[in-house]
Amino acid sequence: MKTKKGLLLINLGTPDDPGYLSVFKYLRQFLMDPKVITVPYILRFILVTLIIVPFRAFSSGKIYKKIWTENGSPLIVNTSALANKVSKKVPHIEVEFAMRYQSPSIEDKLKKLISQNLDEIVILPLFPQYSTATTGSVFDEISRVLKKQSVTPSIKFINQFYEQESFIDSWEDKLKSFDVDKYDHILFSYHGLPTKAVDDIYDDSLCADNNCENEITNENKFCYKATCYETTRLIANRFNLSPNKYTVSFQSRLTKNWLEPFTDEVLESFPSKGIENILVLSPAFTADNLETLYEIDDEYKELFIENGGKSLTMVPSLNDSSKWADSIVEIIDV
Repeated sequence: MKTKKGLLLINLGTPDDPGYLSVFKYLRQFLMDPKVITVPYILRFILVTLIIVPFRAFSSGKIYKKIWTENGSPLIVNTSALANKVSKKVPHIEVEFAMRYQSPSIEDKLKKLISQNLDEIVILPLFPQYSTATTGSVFDEISRVLKKQSVTPSIKFINQFYEQESFIDSWEDKLKSFDVDKYDHILFSYHGLPTKAVDDIYDDSLCADNNCENEITNENKFCYKATCYETTRLIANRFNLSPNKYTVSFQSRLTKNWLEPFTDEVLESFPSKGIENILVLSPAFTADNLETLYEIDDEYKELFIENGGKSLTMVPSLNDSSKWADSIVEIIDV
């Protein structure tokens, strides 16, 4: 009998619309995840439901309106288009996509695949570098749903692909559209994490003890900071970029106790160093979203120019590019 397989692509999530209630629901579900805010439930409930979300939903809603398309959230549009492209490349596999938060939900899409009596389901969180708050949270949700099923197919869970050659190929293909030599500098901006989140992956040491900026070892191979730097080196090597031509930074911080250097502070410092024209890409994101379309291409661009910079050019994410769809087929290896 021929083996029947399925593939579930998973991205982070987005509100159903940019209205206050939808943004409130999204932010509440996201921030109430114990893998995202790691404090006891009661304190998390008070912080999220009574303090953070009621106020943040207003400001976030305004930002979502700026990036919303006629077809909906860019993250949904891009992930859906990617799933369709991948499906055409593997017609023998049932392909679905889901969001960790809000819709389409992991539970609905996983149940849909299970109902087809598949022999194996491949779970691919679309986060290249492992972190507990993203890939780890997806694993928890997958486990929660599977516990309620009477029949569970074989599950293949892919936890990261930061160094996958075809993934680097996809970014190389994106960057080929830009003349990297004409820019004063290239900034690789990754989503930030609390320093505690990377320290927690080590048993007997801290991230700072493991030379994470310069190498991947058996000890730091699941350290988000180490894998971000490795992805950067692999992309930079494709263009023979010398280390003084590029910088790694971390955006979207909430406190000072997050991974450094901070993207906004790096951008503020560039003009005084004679760096006035920069190219920015964010290989932590495989689809454009709030952090790329607004934070980088609007907020950070304005900040850079206000401090004396002349131009900031953002490289679009992989979205539904053919190279990226090909890469997924290689990553899932089915």
